[in-house]
Amino acid sequence: MNRRLTCTALAAAFAGILAVAPAHAQQKEIRVMLANHPYGDLIKANIGEFEKAHGIKVNLESLQESQLTTKLTTEFATNSSTVDVFMTRPLQDGKLFYKNGWYEPITQDLSDIPKNTLSVASYSGKPYMVPLVTEWQVMFYRKDLLSAAGLKVPATFAELESAAQKLNSDAVAGFGSRGKTAAAVTQLSSYIYGYGGSYLDHGKAVFDSKAAVDAIRFYGKLLGSYGPKGVTSMSWENLLPLFQAGKLAIWTDASVFYGNVIDPTKTSLRPEQIGVAPLPAGPKANSPFYVASWAIAISKQSKKKDLAKEFVAWASGKELSAKALAANITVARSSVWDDKAVTGKMEPGLLETRALAAKNGTPTDRPFMSAVGEARDLIGELILESINTKGASTQLDAMAKDRAEKVNELLQDTGEFGK
Repeated sequence: MNRRLTCTALAAAFAGILAVAPAHAQQKEIRVMLANHPYGDLIKANIGEFEKAHGIKVNLESLQESQLTTKLTTEFATNSSTVDVFMTRPLQDGKLFYKNGWYEPITQDLSDIPKNTLSVASYSGKPYMVPLVTEWQVMFYRKDLLSAAGLKVPATFAELESAAQKLNSDAVAGFGSRGKTAAAVTQLSSYIYGYGGSYLDHGKAVFDSKAAVDAIRFYGKLLGSYGPKGVTSMSWENLLPLFQAGKLAIWTDASVFYGNVIDPTKTSLRPEQIGVAPLPAGPKANSPFYVASWAIAISKQSKKKDLAKEFVAWASGKELSAKALAANITVARSSVWDDKAVTGKMEPGLLETRALAAKNGTPTDRPFMSAVGEARDLIGELILESINTKGASTQLDAMAKDRAEKVNELLQDTGEFGK
């Protein structure tokens, strides 16, 4: 009888183990929030590979960039988040998230990422994000139009202005770049750097300096004189189709649009008509922005940090980065750009622009501060004034001084002034 009871008890215990095992296995899962971005789409497309190799179930959510920031901010601020890993924008959200303690420090080896890129993902000497995607400012141009006009590819701002003037017509605008207030701030940045200016210096607004104002005037003159009609309401989503339709002779914007520009299903231009070159050098410098537009991070509130680390290492690793670059997503890892098996068929001009930017580029394309949205709105007002007056505004200097003072007030409110 006792023996029968013992066997029954063992059988029941064994059955209990079997019943518990699947439930335990289900606990090995993480919640990941992605941006609606080509790299986020790539992660989603390959997620099965990660789950199979690591035995971790990934619950994915994907949102537009502003919605992603809002949702993360709400969850983190209320200390109710179950997010383990999330995509993040180092220049837009980084300072705020770091100051609030929402990032877990990164411990993986990041020596494969350029120092200027990594600098905006690090605080107090420690990385808090892994850059995934880099962008830099380039010049897309019509090879055929330049050739027909007897022009060489502009290498300086002066040559850029001359080419824009000669190529401008009723049918084709000579020059295009973002003119929509806050959206234009990122593209203006490289022009300011070319003139030897900056947005901030040691925690103080300096875009009212002569160098910066001269750059704002130059940018406004180009767009006001040779830009497409309605340019003050245009961001990249308006300018890209204009270039694809052959309505822009020269377009300066982020390298990330290269894949769209050459996509035969989206452009009316033939491959031999399209060129990509470095942004022309300014009178003082040749250091276009080279920024980490998207990174991936681990939540400080995560209760599954070991699993999160496995996911981040995979999502930012060389293998997935190579797939991304093959799909014309401009990734952060230098080793992928150095791999000729990946880059062998890419446009040499794009490789040239990346090499220049990775070496000499400025790692910010906007004021690097917590209240960056408000600061961009204020600087955008200067851009609008300059475009509307073709760079000749008599009020621009005074406006720049006033907007710089307002940005300094923002810096003081967040405790970042002078730091």
